Parts: sequence; C-alpha cells; structure tokens
Amino acid sequence: MNKYRNKKTEYNGIKFDSKKECIRYCELKQLEKVGVIQSLRLQPRYLLQEKYTINGRTERSISYIADFEYWDNEKQKMVVEDVKSPASKTQVYRIKKKLFEKKYGIEITEI
Repeated sequence: MNKYRNKKTEYNGIKFDSKKECIRYCELKQLEKVGVIQSLRLQPRYLLQEKYTINGRTERSISYIADFEYWDNEKQKMVVEDVKSPASKTQVYRIKKKLFEKKYGIEITEI
C-alpha cells in the first residue's frame, strides 16, 4: 500500500500504481482491439515548463505524467486520462492539471 491506499498491481509485465488503473488499462486494450480507440500510450510525459537558470542556480523542468493517452476514433480527438481517487487529487496535481490543459488544449479525463 502507498500513501493513497492504492495497491500496486502488475499485469502482463506492466506495473500499475493501483488496481483501478490496471482495470482501466484492460478496458482500454479491449477498446483498442475492437477499433474504438487507437495509439494507446501508457505514462505519457508532457513538458509544462522547461528548466531555467536564475541567479546562478538551475531549476528543473516541470512535467506532467498522465496514466493514458489515446486517439478516440468516435469523437475524433486525443484523450488524456488520469485514474484518480479523491485522496490523490493533491494541490500539486490540480496545478499541473491546469497548466497542462492551458498549454495543450486537452481536458484531462479523470477516471
């Protein structure tokens, strides 16, 4: 168990942070198999802010890592999903969500 009471789960050699995330992956794989979605990616990383230097010190870049990204053939749009429990919607997550949606113009779907 981790701090959000999720149980890490492994399926087909892929490690998931929670059982709920693993179940969603299986659902998405089925949708991909029947052609509803395509180009499923796990843990896609999005740059929110590049690293920078100020007063001689370098600050690291800021990234957001989603759980899933795929193309929805029915809606004809890219979908970015994050499997969340109420406890895991931290202030940092909410800020990164806003930065992501502003920069990329894609609303994060929370499952």
